[in-house]
Amino acid sequence: MSGGWAGSTRRHELPDDWPERRAYVLARDEYRCRWHEDSTVCGRAATDVDHIRPGNDHRPENLQALCRDHHALKSSREGNAARWSVRMRRPAERHPGLI
Repeated sequence: MSGGWAGSTRRHELPDDWPERRAYVLARDEYRCRWHEDSTVCGRAATDVDHIRPGNDHRPENLQALCRDHHALKSSREGNAARWSVRMRRPAERHPGLI
């Protein structure tokens, strides 16, 4: 299995009642993708529930329904940003007096 949940521990961080929360958010958002960019909302059929702000805040206010394409796009952007933030850090320079 490649991509997606492969190698991730994220699923274990979800609360025990995640299926109920997921169903609630999909119904609340009328099974429509809430992705918005350039002041337009996608509106396609939503199959996924995603966190608006990263982390472990699983409250409904921090969850949104997304179509598979926009969920993949958002996850990709977040993953790339995390990789670049690590890659772009310079190692600490040694103090000149200790060289």
